[in-house]
Amino acid sequence: MVEKKKKIPEGGIGESGAFFRSHPLLNFIYFTVVIGVTMFSNHPVILFTSFITAWFYSIILKGKKAMRFNVLVLLPIILIAVLLNTLNVHNGVTVLFYLNGNRITLEAIVFGLVQGIMLSSIMIWFTCFSTVVTEDKFIYLFGRVAPVIALTISMILRFIPLIKNRFHEISAAQKCMGRRKNGKNIIYRIRQFGKEVSILIAWSLEASIESADSMESRGYGLRGRTSYHLFRLTKKECLILTFMLILGVICIICCAMGYTNIYYYPKILIPQLSFIEGVSIASFCMLMYTAVIMDIRGINK
Repeated sequence: MVEKKKKIPEGGIGESGAFFRSHPLLNFIYFTVVIGVTMFSNHPVILFTSFITAWFYSIILKGKKAMRFNVLVLLPIILIAVLLNTLNVHNGVTVLFYLNGNRITLEAIVFGLVQGIMLSSIMIWFTCFSTVVTEDKFIYLFGRVAPVIALTISMILRFIPLIKNRFHEISAAQKCMGRRKNGKNIIYRIRQFGKEVSILIAWSLEASIESADSMESRGYGLRGRTSYHLFRLTKKECLILTFMLILGVICIICCAMGYTNIYYYPKILIPQLSFIEGVSIASFCMLMYTAVIMDIRGINK
């Protein structure tokens, strides 16, 4: 019998993905290089490829939730970036028309679009990062080097969704008690919202005290204290890590040497594609699709 291929769940693969289950070092190096190159490169091919890959990978991880975020939040950000740059920056030699005596140039529109795509790509990649690199992975990577900073960042990453879930619980409880009524006037709703926020703050402060007492009783911060983890770097992951490091070094060197930079002012100058530039773009694309391929192959097993 022929087995049917499994489809991506509506809520995304989340923690069931192959890349999520891989070693934290692979996860961290992957996102560090991808986000870094996207942030410090203004080459349209790299940015557009990064945007499409980030969009696709976020849907793989989170499903419809990521699609709603990408459409309702990120597309308006791109539009706002284009409008702000076009209306406030009047550099460029290609004048399209005049608006209230100000020049509207093609270069300003294109540069605003590039900046909007870069910002949106980085935001999507960070949402994927927060899904894949969990608190325990972050503590595993940096717990020995900088234990206080690692603990602080991991608690911040955990605190944001925890506060959101607690507020939903408080709102549901208040609604069941009949105190959250949509038909009331705005003053009543503001007072009710303030009451729910007050409950949330009190709950969070009490939970933080309990967490501090629990950590102290378990000996956190004592010298010689060891931590237990389940992460083991396999031979297959070593090969993937070597492959990612080679591609990452190529991307970083080419980006640092300026092979991925494009000039947009006063005129858009796109140099002829050189061998080194082609290698850098190809390396970046292969690096980005490493996680995507791993998760897709993991789904179809």
